[in-house]
Amino acid sequence: MKDVILKAVANPPKLFWGPVLPTALNAGLQIPFMFMAIGMGDINPLVFLVSIVLGHLIVVALGAKDPHLSGMIQAFGQTNVVPQNLYKVKGHKFEP
Repeated sequence: MKDVILKAVANPPKLFWGPVLPTALNAGLQIPFMFMAIGMGDINPLVFLVSIVLGHLIVVALGAKDPHLSGMIQAFGQTNVVPQNLYKVKGHKFEP
């Protein structure tokens, strides 16, 4: 049972050889923009396909350097919260 847990922690999930979250963000943003540009402006889709591939190669390279990139992005989003104080204080103090 320990092997399964260690394997899941040591090998984070990948999507097309890149970390899941940045890869999904890359595809989820660029592909709709590609279809909107094709539909509204008659722009050649090859420009967008090249940018999608280059963006994915960058994500894969960053994922090879740090395989836990998705976890780091998720942890930053959960911990980077500005606390709400009950009364006014000077500076960046947290006083409930």
